[in-house]
Amino acid sequence: MSSPLNFHLAQYDGPLDLLLDLIRKQEINIYDIPIASITQQYLEYMQRAAELDIELSAEFVYMAATLIHIKSRMLLPRDPELDKITGEEDPRQELVDRLLEHERFKNAAEMLQQKRLVEEVAWSNPQINQFLSEEEEQGLDVTIFDLVKAFQAVLERAKNRPMYEVRQDDVSVPDMIRYLENVFRDLPKSEALSATELFERQKSRRAMICLFLAILELVRRQALVLTQRDAFGDIGLKKHRAFDETLGQSLAEAEQEYI
Repeated sequence: MSSPLNFHLAQYDGPLDLLLDLIRKQEINIYDIPIASITQQYLEYMQRAAELDIELSAEFVYMAATLIHIKSRMLLPRDPELDKITGEEDPRQELVDRLLEHERFKNAAEMLQQKRLVEEVAWSNPQINQFLSEEEEQGLDVTIFDLVKAFQAVLERAKNRPMYEVRQDDVSVPDMIRYLENVFRDLPKSEALSATELFERQKSRRAMICLFLAILELVRRQALVLTQRDAFGDIGLKKHRAFDETLGQSLAEAEQEYI
């Protein structure tokens, strides 16, 4: 029988993972987070981690300070007259937006991981070249999982360069679908653009993530095709034959999904 003093402390990739787990396990409405309760549970996790000599990154400490700051703001009385003039914003709104964005990205990564596992046990037909049209350029087999690895590499490099967050002009996934439409509109179908270059053109981490999700949507709907000329080379993006037909529908459905 194990000792009651021995218990397992779950490991999280970051503070947003921890917060999402706390919220989902208690079936809390993410748009109405009980900040006092969540802050207490978050701090209890950090205390247990310290007792077990588990080293947490600076992101966990920063998030703890953020939660305490939000909690203090919610405890302050509101001026009803000032509310009439400016309409004070919910102090939790920025945190909610970050959690929703992180959850979408996490779900996409899990979906791609499952797809990769399926592809690893699938066999390709060596006679498939007989069915390729002459217009299709023969290249290496590249999957969305390869795109994820390229995107992760760009995010790692982005940590070492300044990022410019434009709060008053936040981009969205539909915005990035329109951006890709403009980029590929006049591009010949045989020409590929570097996915890494497209990511690095963005000035904020949010823009990179929205662009990544937009690419996933267009690849899934067969508006864009992933290409790779050399083994371990850069991932390219080309227009699919159905680019014009599927783009409008992709944009309309993205505007409904990413509200």
